[in-house]
Amino acid sequence: MAVDRVATFRTFIARNPGDPFPRYGLAMELRARGDLAAAAAAFDELIAAFPDYVPSYLMSGGVLAGLGRREDSVARYRRGIEVAAAKGDHHAKGELEAALAEALGDG
Repeated sequence: MAVDRVATFRTFIARNPGDPFPRYGLAMELRARGDLAAAAAAFDELIAAFPDYVPSYLMSGGVLAGLGRREDSVARYRRGIEVAAAKGDHHAKGELEAALAEALGDG
């Protein structure tokens, strides 16, 4: 019997709406399935609910780029850099800066 990972993540979200990780897992599962529009929407919901959840910015920027939404992707990377810097997450900040440079054609 195949496990429906999307349904499982949605159950986890309903059970613990204050935890950003299941929302991130849902967005990543949708991305892995190639449903970039649904993944982008899931990342948007995650960031709206948990704007300080640093991991969401890099992956969501990539999804937006995959959808051809370059300006949105650049804005997401820039916001992620701000959030990562504010949280002292230098590793994530560096990854986001590299993704931004690539999105701008500087990488």
